[in-house]
Amino acid sequence: MKNAKAISAFLALGQETRLNVFRLIVQRGDVGLTPSEIIEKLGIPNATLSFHLKDLVSADLLLVERQSRHLIYRPNAELVQKLSVFLLDNCCNGKACLPVKKKATIK
Repeated sequence: MKNAKAISAFLALGQETRLNVFRLIVQRGDVGLTPSEIIEKLGIPNATLSFHLKDLVSADLLLVERQSRHLIYRPNAELVQKLSVFLLDNCCNGKACLPVKKKATIK
């Protein structure tokens, strides 16, 4: 992944409403959500939601599919995975990053 692609995604997620929308859609996974469902769950005005969905789709974080009269928004799982790999690539020089839990000693 190139830095520019990662920066675009992180900039899109750097706004609270967009982050909340993205996290809600990620929670639904492949099922996705319609704008009406997002409005119902987050209480975002329609025009505001439309603006934020456009930015998330433009950053390639969301995929949109038309099903009859409805638009279904789903997370772009491939990009989310690539972002995770991008962030953690060569983390801690390839060693375990989490602190090792010490066993309790009996005295």
